[in-house]
Amino acid sequence: MRFTKLNDWLDWQSTLHLKSIDLGLERVSSVWKKLHPKKLSSFVITVAGTNGKGSSTAMFESILIAAGFSVGCYTSPHLVRYNERHRINGSEVDDHSLCQAFSAIDDARGDISLSYFEFATLASLYLFAQEKLDVIVLEVGLGGRLDAVNIIDTDAALITSIDLDHQDWLGSDRESIGFEKAGIFRANKPAFYAGQDIPLSIIEHAEKLGANLKIADRDFHYIQHDNSWDFISDLGNRYALPFPILRGQHQFENAAGVIALLMDCRDSLAVSSEAIRHGLLTAQVQGRFQVIQDKCTVIIDVAHNEQAMKALTSNLSNFHQNGRLHVIIGMLKDKDIQNTLKCLIPFVDRWHLVPTEGERGLSAEALKIEILKLSSEAKTQIYDNVIESYHSVVKYTLNSDTILVTGSFLIAGTCLEILA
Repeated sequence: MRFTKLNDWLDWQSTLHLKSIDLGLERVSSVWKKLHPKKLSSFVITVAGTNGKGSSTAMFESILIAAGFSVGCYTSPHLVRYNERHRINGSEVDDHSLCQAFSAIDDARGDISLSYFEFATLASLYLFAQEKLDVIVLEVGLGGRLDAVNIIDTDAALITSIDLDHQDWLGSDRESIGFEKAGIFRANKPAFYAGQDIPLSIIEHAEKLGANLKIADRDFHYIQHDNSWDFISDLGNRYALPFPILRGQHQFENAAGVIALLMDCRDSLAVSSEAIRHGLLTAQVQGRFQVIQDKCTVIIDVAHNEQAMKALTSNLSNFHQNGRLHVIIGMLKDKDIQNTLKCLIPFVDRWHLVPTEGERGLSAEALKIEILKLSSEAKTQIYDNVIESYHSVVKYTLNSDTILVTGSFLIAGTCLEILA
């Protein structure tokens, strides 16, 4: 074994490959065939989309575990601990098991170079295959067609929503992005779109491929009541469902997509109404309008594109707030910063700006310029890092104030670590 400690493996992986993002399946697929030449025995669900992937994956996991299935769940990125990416039956995989998986991958790859993300994907698949789980839920990291999880032929696919993000890799419009996401579909297999305003490219790709596509508001929908909601479809109905514990109106959309897929696959995945109710009430995702009580109320949200920020501000509108709103924010330079921030501007009393690191990082000074373009009177303050900003802000906040931490997984994860 090359290393015995998880952090040593991760540090090495981060420098092994020339590109941190290198879309394509040839390298990772060839290594997987050496690791596991046979088809996985598990039922595989693959989830793609611009926003809502993490929430939908968590709902699948909670519902299926409640229904009595053994479940492996792969997500990315992590917020605090790397192990968050790899879960078996709701529990994070331990360091020793991950080190063993990495060693097996290292032995199998020969002289093939793999990225950090590709190592992570193969590690989850390797561990899940060893456990011979009933169901595997795979969250796409970036796009779909060329993402490493797509080396596995899915038994059922879900696309949550489509918006502009990662344009440098996926294309500059929703049609191009939709085509990349639809790459997870398989011929004669169930495929679902749970978002609004489906791109034509998704429909065309499904038809060309022969995937059995069902679309929100055409083939299934939800009806919301004061204290419950109903799922309605040709596949069957589920009435008086509890509101998802995950906050936000968009979670009904995500939940409807999850339930539609499970009902369509009920011959393989028999899930009761009680399991659905339990799953909706227990699914948890860190960093999605996560409310924490410290000296004042702290909200952690990983919103980093326009669609996600609109969902965040919708939640803010419904969230009781008497005092000032302090926003600790850092963003990556390849994001649509202007459109992402413009809907947040009316809520903010003071901006606390921090840099993001890495080749895609953006300085706090550059972020300040973007904010002042939107609001010349915005009150801003620059810090060297998240830790400094949080400890500074919390000193002069009142109990009635709220601190919102947002703009990037990197920023949200660091703040969660502070509050742990």
